[in-house]
Amino acid sequence: MADGFALALQAGLRATLVANSGVTALVSTRIYDEPPQTPTFPYVRFLAIEPLAFDTDNTEGALVTVTFECHSRSAAGRVEAARVAEAIKAALHRQETAVTVTGHTLVELIFENYSVTRDPEGRGYTAVVALQAMLEATA
Repeated sequence: MADGFALALQAGLRATLVANSGVTALVSTRIYDEPPQTPTFPYVRFLAIEPLAFDTDNTEGALVTVTFECHSRSAAGRVEAARVAEAIKAALHRQETAVTVTGHTLVELIFENYSVTRDPEGRGYTAVVALQAMLEATA
């Protein structure tokens, strides 16, 4: 059984990010669904993946909102978190052909926004990056 829109998109986005030199220069391959107990910083974590049905009469589709958390604990934490967010934007915004989504066609991939805030523990910064993808099921 093929993955649904959300899981297929997550796999495609992760593969694209770990293959992107701008992203890996900052976080290596530390792009997680769930980070390890004691992660190496900086790293990226999938925060939320929210599919919304977007069918036509002939095609099953979805609008999927994806958010990432970019975690930093360096002395330049806010700057580092923002740089990771910008690298994700550069790697994914309107880069539909760079992302393979097995079982689905990625019609559109749009960066929406990001914000950088102090983490709740006061030990670093977290950037939250939001993107929206439009997908269709392949026949």
